[in-house]
Amino acid sequence: MSLTLPITPHLWFDKQAREAAAFYSAIFPDSGIDRVVELHDTPSGDCDVVSFRLAGQPFLAISGGPFFNFNPSISLLANFDPSRNPQAREQLDAAWAALSAGGQVLMPLDEYPFSKRYGWVQDRFGLSWQLILSNPGGEPRPALTPFLLFTGDVCGKAEEAGAFYRSVFDGSVPGQLLRHPAGAEPERTGTVMYSDFRLDQTWFAAMDSALPHGFDFNEAVSFVVHCRDQAEIDRYWARLSAVPEAEQCGWCKDRFGIWWQIVPVVLDEMMGCGDRARIDRVTQAFLTMKKFDLAALTQAFSAPA
Repeated sequence: MSLTLPITPHLWFDKQAREAAAFYSAIFPDSGIDRVVELHDTPSGDCDVVSFRLAGQPFLAISGGPFFNFNPSISLLANFDPSRNPQAREQLDAAWAALSAGGQVLMPLDEYPFSKRYGWVQDRFGLSWQLILSNPGGEPRPALTPFLLFTGDVCGKAEEAGAFYRSVFDGSVPGQLLRHPAGAEPERTGTVMYSDFRLDQTWFAAMDSALPHGFDFNEAVSFVVHCRDQAEIDRYWARLSAVPEAEQCGWCKDRFGIWWQIVPVVLDEMMGCGDRARIDRVTQAFLTMKKFDLAALTQAFSAPA
């Protein structure tokens, strides 16, 4: 049975969530800000939570304070497919110009053995993007795909992680799997050079890298899993949470270091109700929780003013 909503990337900014969402929405078609909700009296003070779409795909962002910084361990792979869009190359170049302005180029926009046009960049907010002109002969992929880079202590775990996540989410399928060949030192022979897989409705890509990058997965990018009921919350929490001391406010950390938010679908409706008192009550209720208690959230939402 599929999730009601796709797994949704969640981006943590200091104060720029609304600005960044507007910036990204101007770059990609079928994009825009859907809603901004202000949370009051959180550990970060008052902060905006922004719901937005990029290329038709849902995203969330929060202005949560200067606690977590983006790094290239999780990037967004922007796929420009000339078989579906005759302007793909021009749109890729325009997106590159916007994302690289004030940012940092990690791999120059150029031709590589795997693509006629590819580049990797950190934008001015620090978020990493990989832009690629895809092979028209390949199976179509979404316009945007979260890309997981397994490095440091988890280098060599990309294949295991993909199999694990597919076991967690119903309706998941494997995609491509390319391995590092012999003689590609410091990469380890047989580890993942590129892979992708679909978790329910959402495609992810992953690779291993033995280079000394000096960064790891962190809370700056997490993934929101939308659950219909408490049983689904309990199920995903039991499978994904591997670090009990990290559990807080519906967030958990898996055994590979990636962060997830296990959230009831109805919470989105609660936070979008427009009733300030109800939003504040629900906020204060979930701030005390580790795993979300749907009954307690519903009680806080329904309590008389």
